[in-house]
Amino acid sequence: MARTIVITGAGEGLGKALSRRFCEDGDKVVMLGRTLAKLETAAAEFGPDCMAVRCDIGDPVSVREAFAEIAKVHAGIDVLINNAAVYVPFTLEDAEDADILAQITTNVAGPVFVTREAVKSMPSGGHIINVTSESVDLAIPMLWFYAATKGAVERIGKGWREELAGKGIRVTTVRAGKMFGEGKTGSGWSMETTMRFAKACAEAGMPMQEQPITDFASLLPTFRTIVDSPEDLNLDLVTLGARRPV
Repeated sequence: MARTIVITGAGEGLGKALSRRFCEDGDKVVMLGRTLAKLETAAAEFGPDCMAVRCDIGDPVSVREAFAEIAKVHAGIDVLINNAAVYVPFTLEDAEDADILAQITTNVAGPVFVTREAVKSMPSGGHIINVTSESVDLAIPMLWFYAATKGAVERIGKGWREELAGKGIRVTTVRAGKMFGEGKTGSGWSMETTMRFAKACAEAGMPMQEQPITDFASLLPTFRTIVDSPEDLNLDLVTLGARRPV
């Protein structure tokens, strides 16, 4: 059965890969992201059932405008995948105001703003999927704030799970490991930040070049299974960690 699926952070990375997969499977996909041109290019490639909508999830006005556009095309939303996030490594002494606030607004407030709108048109049987990070449980240097935002999303998801159960809406957390693949344009960090982060990881015994990494495509079948899971099955926490094949 075809579903209407809204995906945040769909312009690149995992969000783009998920959009492609669900469109190929015959679902109706709404791609949300901050760069409309990037979304429109991908949507045109993926087919007529893929809709591109500009949305800065950290801005509640932008979120409301985006869902007003969605409502013109889709009467309801079956699945919401809160995938968008930003992450910048820093030490406490070097933390910039802008980097702190960006991670709070996008990583924590963003899923709340988006889900608040999505549930208004989500029927019984609807499904909210929050993508978090393995860093919640790993002491990765300079990523403690990003890990905290993802830990907050996991706790928020638990609250939603109880609050929305009476409406027949499920909430699943997908805790993912390090990923790479098509559409991944890099971290966007300065060379200085990248070098400092690499040095800190090496000193902590987790050199970046030795850490396992998985391709976005490897996660897609599991997301398909989660979306297609029977309504009488709860999938509270799914952990997808990268590993090095033997």
